[in-house]
Amino acid sequence: MNNPEYIDINGREVRNQMFQELQAEVQNIKSDIKPKLAFILVGSNPASLSYINQKQKACRQIGFEYDFLQFPEETPEHKLLQEIFELNENPEVHGVMVQLPLPAHISADTISSSISPEKDVDGFHPFNQGLVFTNSATENTLVPCTPKGIMKLLDFYQIPLTGSNAVVVGRSQIVGRPISSMLLNHGATVTTCHSKTKDLKSHTQEADILVVATGFKHLIKADMVKQGAVVIDVGFSKVEDDIYGDVDYQDVAPKTSYITPVPGGVGPMTVACLMENLLIAYRNQNS
Repeated sequence: MNNPEYIDINGREVRNQMFQELQAEVQNIKSDIKPKLAFILVGSNPASLSYINQKQKACRQIGFEYDFLQFPEETPEHKLLQEIFELNENPEVHGVMVQLPLPAHISADTISSSISPEKDVDGFHPFNQGLVFTNSATENTLVPCTPKGIMKLLDFYQIPLTGSNAVVVGRSQIVGRPISSMLLNHGATVTTCHSKTKDLKSHTQEADILVVATGFKHLIKADMVKQGAVVIDVGFSKVEDDIYGDVDYQDVAPKTSYITPVPGGVGPMTVACLMENLLIAYRNQNS
């Protein structure tokens, strides 16, 4: 039985509300030094440039300052590390963000670990991730942006987590693992599925809350979803000029109670939470 009254979770609406609150806070800063974010890009990947442009636009809209540092594709890892160490020591830079993916000769783990935990606005540093995994994060912790955005959406739409069955498809350090921990920390019973999971459908059919973050176009179909489930689609696949999520929206949406569209669902929240993390970093460094 389909539900014709499912609700689209509107990430743009929640993002706009967050931006207004951040703008108001920035306007109240008395210091001449404003929150500043350093963007680092290695190479010239068009998708990466597009993401950085979105984030720069958000900085301008809110009133944050930023620097954009772009390096050639062949830049050696030690040169990038040297730049990051200098930014770590610069008191006028409050956040450092390295756009992924990086070229194959540069270790993303090494780079993430080299950014000062205090300036790690992406929330990828092992120290900040550890606070999430041990349920020790506070409102002043720099937690990963996409999972943080998902939790804000669930809160905004007053979706109960305690006692719910949550299934996360994907186990990346950026989304899958941290969102599994965050849901667990809020009292959900969490199953984390991945590429080695046997009979994925048997797990997803039991989910009250289904979070999918794999990058595989239309992996999730209606017969894999429980009636009335909340479905959070983190996937983003571009085929020619069309954008697709991990969830076959047209097929799945009528069966849900709430669902995030792609685009317009989780994506805007990732940028909003990056901006919020910058303000948190600024406050932490000036408290």
